[in-house]
Amino acid sequence: MDRVLLIEDDDIIGEMVCMYLTEENFLVLRAHNGQEGLAALREFEPDLILLDLMLPDFEGTDLCNSLRSLTPVPIIIISSNSKVSEKVEAFTVGADDYLCKPFSMHEMKARIQALLRRFKQAHPPEEQLVQQVVPVPSVDMNINLEKRTLYVRGEPIDMTFSEFELIRLLYEHPERVYRREDLINALRGFDSYVNDRAIDVHITNLRRKIEVNPKEPKYIKTVWGVGYKFVL
Repeated sequence: MDRVLLIEDDDIIGEMVCMYLTEENFLVLRAHNGQEGLAALREFEPDLILLDLMLPDFEGTDLCNSLRSLTPVPIIIISSNSKVSEKVEAFTVGADDYLCKPFSMHEMKARIQALLRRFKQAHPPEEQLVQQVVPVPSVDMNINLEKRTLYVRGEPIDMTFSEFELIRLLYEHPERVYRREDLINALRGFDSYVNDRAIDVHITNLRRKIEVNPKEPKYIKTVWGVGYKFVL
């Protein structure tokens, strides 16, 4: 049974989400504020986090950043703020998806299942693990799929779930040009409120982590008017 940690101070929304997910065979724990959420992360060990941005004791994006530093599990933001700038900031600090209130419970479940499916594929049970290290010949880089770690110039690189999925997709298909829409669908697995700008933020973050000069990228190239490609 998948474990979902809900960090939400609104009692009506909190109870509705808990009731719905419980009926859908999820194990749900609700935290009413950020401090409870951080404590629950350690004790409950969730498979996914639903995080409200408007909490009484934490700025939501600050809490998202703290959670991301402690766990690699998917984080879905739930917020009444539909501004693009708010979404971009959430993705920048480690969120994997963004749901605007009010939202459909069916859509929420679909997003949860899609993220959990991809996360489990990237983190198979220990007994199923097979050592997989995939080198990129002309780049001082390799990716260990078992450990889900990117090494650049011999150093492990910290990245979010979505950033890792994005760089893996790009390097596995060098020279292929991906539209932003293709990348969004590949990361989410279904239609999403996430827009083109979110992909641009992920690309910017990846360039900072792997490029010697992010302003003149050698490996992740922009194809103007279309999208991006990875160059060996």
